[in-house]
Amino acid sequence: MSIKSNLNTIKSSLPEHVTLVAVSKTKPVPDLMEAYEAGQRIFGENKIQEMADKWEEMPKDIQWHMIGHVQTNKVKFMAPFVNLIHGVDSLKLLQEINKQALKNNRIIDCLLQIYIAEEETKFGLDQNELNELLSSSEFKEMKNIRILGLMGMATFTEDQNQIKKEFTHLRFIFDSLKHIDGYGKDALQFVSTISMGMSGDYKIAIECGSTMVRIGSSIFGGR
Repeated sequence: MSIKSNLNTIKSSLPEHVTLVAVSKTKPVPDLMEAYEAGQRIFGENKIQEMADKWEEMPKDIQWHMIGHVQTNKVKFMAPFVNLIHGVDSLKLLQEINKQALKNNRIIDCLLQIYIAEEETKFGLDQNELNELLSSSEFKEMKNIRILGLMGMATFTEDQNQIKKEFTHLRFIFDSLKHIDGYGKDALQFVSTISMGMSGDYKIAIECGSTMVRIGSSIFGGR
C-alpha cells in the first residue's frame, strides 16, 4: 500500500470534526512529500532539530506540530514557525514558549499534556497541577501563548477497556476546564482541542471525544 492510499483510507474513516496529524518523525522528506501531494498539510515531529530541517526544505503552507517531549533550551529553534506544541507539561516550559514567541512576535498555540497512563515513562500534569497552573498569576501574565486544549497518551496495552478508561478520564478533565476559577471566558473560547489517539487506538479515542489524532505507522509504515 502506498502512503497516499494509506492516508486516504484513514481520512475516510475520520469524522469531519477530527483533525489528522500525520506523524512523520524519522521519515525522509520524499515520504512526507508523498503525503503532502495527497493533500496532507499537518505533520507531527518529536525532535525539534529534525522538524526545523524539514521546515526549511518543505513547502511553507505546512503546519508543523511538535508532539514529543520538549526541552526548555530547544524551544528557541522552533519558535519562528511551529504551529502547535502538544506536550506542554510545566509552567516553566510554558514561560519559555511565551518568551520565545514574544521574541518572534508570535502567539504560539499549545496543548497541556495530562498524565493519564499507568506508565512511568509518560509525561504530563495531573488534574491538581493543571488547575494550579491555569489559576496562577504567572499564567495570566503570558500574552504570547494560547492554550487550545489538552493532550494525553494512553498506556501501551492491548486492554481496550483500560485505554477507554484513560481517554474518558482525559475527556472528563477537559470538560472540567470551564469550571476553573479565574480561567476566564476569553481564554476558554479557544479550548476546543483534545489530542488523543494514535495508530493503534485512535478509533477508541474518537469514541471518547478526541478532536485530533496523531497517526504515523498506519500512514508511513513501521519505523
